[in-house]
Amino acid sequence: MNWKNGLVIVGISATTALASVWGYGKFVENQQEGMQEQGKLPVNYAGFFGSPNNAAVGSIDFTAAATTGTPAVVHIKTRTKAKQISSNQRQQRNPFSDMFGDDFGDFFGGGPRVQPEQRASGSGVIITEDGYIVTNNHVIDGADEINVTLANKKSYKATLVGQDPNSDLAVIKIEGKAFPYIVYGNSDEAKLGQWVLAIGYPFGYDVTVTAGIISAKARSIDINGRQGANPVESFIQTDAAVNPGNSGGALINTNGELVGINSAIASPTGAYVGYSYAIPVNMVKKIVTDIVKFGTVQRAFIGISYPKENLTDEAKRELEKELGTAYKEGEGVLITDTPEGGAAASAGLKKGDIITKIQGVAIATGPELQEQVARYKPGDKVTVQYKRAGKENTVTITLKNKAGNTDIVRNSSIIEKLGGELVNLDKKIAAANDVPGGVVVKKVGTGLLSKSRMEDGFVITGINGKEIINVDELKIALANIKSGTIRIDGFYPGFEGRYTYPLQVTED
Repeated sequence: MNWKNGLVIVGISATTALASVWGYGKFVENQQEGMQEQGKLPVNYAGFFGSPNNAAVGSIDFTAAATTGTPAVVHIKTRTKAKQISSNQRQQRNPFSDMFGDDFGDFFGGGPRVQPEQRASGSGVIITEDGYIVTNNHVIDGADEINVTLANKKSYKATLVGQDPNSDLAVIKIEGKAFPYIVYGNSDEAKLGQWVLAIGYPFGYDVTVTAGIISAKARSIDINGRQGANPVESFIQTDAAVNPGNSGGALINTNGELVGINSAIASPTGAYVGYSYAIPVNMVKKIVTDIVKFGTVQRAFIGISYPKENLTDEAKRELEKELGTAYKEGEGVLITDTPEGGAAASAGLKKGDIITKIQGVAIATGPELQEQVARYKPGDKVTVQYKRAGKENTVTITLKNKAGNTDIVRNSSIIEKLGGELVNLDKKIAAANDVPGGVVVKKVGTGLLSKSRMEDGFVITGINGKEIINVDELKIALANIKSGTIRIDGFYPGFEGRYTYPLQVTED
């Protein structure tokens, strides 16, 4: 091939490339003109709340949704006062203290230590115009002070309404009127590949918006068991960037509707590396309503046990042999046990049955079952479809509470939950120990105190850093605590040192 032919080929290639670029440019121009010709947003953005179809095909402008959502997402800052802590083992008098003072023992770690004041921050979402805010339980758990700053920089002191460690949700409230709030969406309509926005206050920054898609639904990551005795997990998984500080913030669709509360990330570093997890809003709605109305969650139980996901082939074979049934993961939830007196057993369900639907909603995994049941309260009747020996069956089940009945659950007082025999400290003993007063645990009993290493005779002098002089003050200090960790400080008469016993309080 001579140089002239080469030039011809180069010329043709260049001309073709230029024509292609020009043609694509005109196409994009025409498309943009078509979208904007009336000077309005795409029709399914109208009002931001009315369309179930989410964003228009081809739309990549999230400004309308972000503008709708950001005013209602708040920055939560908490403060936990300094606490004196020590080993929970009794200490005999330090033999070196007479020569070197008590600080000698402290230097080597034998005496009381002080946990410094702690400050933390997270996010929250205003859900009513009178100031109710939903956030994560782990954002506010154990805090002595909760402060809320809105996107407009106005700050408020918040009060705790209630907590649910099992779902990692909590409700707080600020006083005022006409607050901006986010309208609930429908997480059932969320689809894989759908655009969503995460709004919150990562790293203590001002309100921040990130975008991603829903990459999975009904995910369980075994994280809520760190807080609750009966964890519920059915997360929406997204690739919207979520970092420390985003917890409790909003996951919204492109209509500006709330579809989830950002809760966790999967990361070996503690920072975002690709996946984030949000609590579905349909679960949030029910839990928040219960907390506001009853002070605690009216949690329903279906009364079954089922295997964990992703069984090994060997574990699956052993399970099939034990139950006498073939089982394929993803076809439903295999029942491995039905405790006597539970809702399922009362309705006739048995080991080896496979639940496939609840109220007409297909159930393929344990997290999906958890999410559906979490929407109901004890006493609600639900239709359950299941397979037994390959045959489809339907039964109506009356859901029950943890106690095995359908009663409304009320929070017992913390004093009742402690379970010990409590009396005021004798004034002479108080003076001898240089304290203004305290509460003596005459008998530990069988309640929460029995789960600690506390022994009879312990004198309570503080609850969560607040000084306690008598039983009445103890009751006041514990009155508004519904769940979470409480720290009991005190001493044993005749023994050196101060002691701290942490107790985990859960809902009834």
